[in-house]
Amino acid sequence: MRITITGSTGLIGQALAESLLADGHDVTRLVRREPRATSDGTTEARWDPTAGTVDTAALAGSDAVVHLAGAGVGDHRWTPAYKQQIRDSRVLGTRTLATHLADLPADSRPGLFLSGSAIGYYGATGTNTVDETAPAGTDFLAEVCAAWEAAAAPAREAGIRTAHSRTGVVLSPRGGAFGRMLPLAKLGLGGPLGSGRQYWSVISLADAVAALRYVIDTPALDGPINVTQPRPVTNREVSSALGRLLHRPAFFMVPSPALHLVLGEFAGSVLYSQKVVPTRLLEAGYPFRHPTLDDTLRAALGKI
Repeated sequence: MRITITGSTGLIGQALAESLLADGHDVTRLVRREPRATSDGTTEARWDPTAGTVDTAALAGSDAVVHLAGAGVGDHRWTPAYKQQIRDSRVLGTRTLATHLADLPADSRPGLFLSGSAIGYYGATGTNTVDETAPAGTDFLAEVCAAWEAAAAPAREAGIRTAHSRTGVVLSPRGGAFGRMLPLAKLGLGGPLGSGRQYWSVISLADAVAALRYVIDTPALDGPINVTQPRPVTNREVSSALGRLLHRPAFFMVPSPALHLVLGEFAGSVLYSQKVVPTRLLEAGYPFRHPTLDDTLRAALGKI
C-alpha cells in the first residue's frame, strides 16, 4: 500500500511510519519545510496547512492519508495565543487536506482519510463510562476536537471513507505525558496526580499504531473510533502499578494546586476524569496486544 502521513515526526506518527516501512509499504511524509532525500525509505512532499496548500501528487493514488499533525497540548502553558495555535494547527490542517482530497479526480482519491482526534472530545466524564456514541464535552479541548473532526467534512461528502482516531493517553517513554512521568517514577518520586481517583483511558504505543493500521485495513470502520485499551484505570492505579514494576515507591502525591501552578489551565486536562472505552474496535474484532494496564506498562518499560 501507499500511505501518506502528516505528523510523522510525532510519537504516534513516527512509530506508524516505522511499522508500515517494516512491512514493505510505501510511506510519504507531508512536511512543512522543503522536501529532502531521506535515508529511511520514505519520501517527502510539502504542505502548508496555514496557507491551505499541499502537493496533491502526494495525495493522488494513495491508499490512505493519515493526518496526525497538531501542536502539542502539553508543550507550553495555555496562553490565549497558544490555545489558538492548538486549535488552528488541527482545524486548518484537516480542512486543507479534506478540501484537496475532495478536489481530486474521483479515480485518484484515497480510499481512506484517517484524521486524528482525541478522547478530549468527551470532556470530563467523571465515573460514567462513555463510548463513541457519547456527545462532545464543553471545555476547550472538547471544542477543539469537535471542530477538528468537523473540518474533515469535505472528504466525507466527496465519498471518501473518513475516520477519526480518538486516542487516549499513550503510555510510552518516547514522549507524551508518560514520557515526562517516567524519569520521576524511576527516582521514586512517582505518585498520584491530585486525588488520583480520576480515570485515565490509556493505551500502549504498539496498540495505538496497530489500531490505526487495523482501521486502514478494515473498510467497515469509519467515523469516530476510540483508541484506548478496553478497561479504563485510575491515575492512582497507573502510579501504583508503575512503582511496583520499577520497584520504587509511588506515594508522593502531587497536589492539584501544584499542578495548576506548573501547568496552568492544562492541569485541568490532567486532573479530570475520562472513562472511555473502545467499543467500535472491540466490535470490529481488533486483537489488543496489551489489553491490561500491566501489559501496557510492561511494554512501555521494555519488559515484554
